Amino acid sequence: MRRVAKLSAACAATAVLALTATACGSTSSDNESSKSPSGDGKGVKIGLAFDVGGRGDRSFNDSAARGADKAKKEFGGEIKELTAKTSDTEADREQRLSDMAEAGYSPIIGVGYAYAASMTKVAAKYPKTSFGIVDSVVDAKNVDSITFTEEQGSYLAGVAAALKTKKDHVGFIGGVDVPLIKKFEAGYVQGVKDTNSKIKVDTQYLSHGSDTSGFASPDKGKEAAQGMLDNGADVVYSAAGSSGNGAIEAVNGVKGAWAIGVDSDQYSIPGLAKYKNSILTSMVKNVDLGVYDFVKSVHDGKPLTGTNTYSLSKDGVSLSTSGGFIDDIQAKLDAAKKKIVDGSVKVKTTP
Repeated sequence: MRRVAKLSAACAATAVLALTATACGSTSSDNESSKSPSGDGKGVKIGLAFDVGGRGDRSFNDSAARGADKAKKEFGGEIKELTAKTSDTEADREQRLSDMAEAGYSPIIGVGYAYAASMTKVAAKYPKTSFGIVDSVVDAKNVDSITFTEEQGSYLAGVAAALKTKKDHVGFIGGVDVPLIKKFEAGYVQGVKDTNSKIKVDTQYLSHGSDTSGFASPDKGKEAAQGMLDNGADVVYSAAGSSGNGAIEAVNGVKGAWAIGVDSDQYSIPGLAKYKNSILTSMVKNVDLGVYDFVKSVHDGKPLTGTNTYSLSKDGVSLSTSGGFIDDIQAKLDAAKKKIVDGSVKVKTTP
């Protein structure tokens, strides 16, 4: 979801980020520091342009942050972070990327598909700067497009849901009704139906089109999940950024119900610890791997460009096993994974 990384942000964390406004209309969470003693002495100046929710969302953005943090620790340098607001315009996103480029940051990473148009323009203006974008493709000589097969990981989440539901009724919550999140829905529903065609799947999106509030509204996520639970679902998968935190909270309040997390291993996130026994698994999207690989390539003087896709076969996506709740169905999940990897199962990217 974009993203996106511990896609789930605590309400409080999101609120704090939203209070710090920059001149270009974004929230700003600066994380600049002097060069680390590690690395080769040259360091890297990493610019992170986060999607809504920013660092601390416990899902998509946090996954990207982990990759940058690892690179900084290994190579030295600094990280500059700016975070989007739900009210952002194209001008805001363009300004955010331009400010980092003017300040000498390279690589600069747009965390989320919303940066595609603005990065296309800014990358052309700064041809000597290395740019990366997560969850979209920008056709430029100085851009690394970091993409994932979300539908494949979501298929496995659907298999898990189908094998664990006791009511033959599950749900899917999407943050924003856009093609990227449709990939999550498509894979999940296919995984459910391929396992048991009789299972009912409820689907709900929290916002649509350019309205990205669905990625940063835990209250909406909670309300949507509660509605599904009240309607008879007992497994709910959310691909909704920090809104998914609310969905997990709602599921935790119903005995026997399960939540499936997204982007980060949400069972292991400290801020969600009180709900962890309700988190069946998480569809982990290793944005950190893509970000780290890109930063390393720049540090090594051989910047990645073009489209680099992190698939199930490359462990770009996977299901977390924390908590041991899917241990009893692991053999069936492994069999489903094998079919995807060997091509005998083709996972849809649209519902």
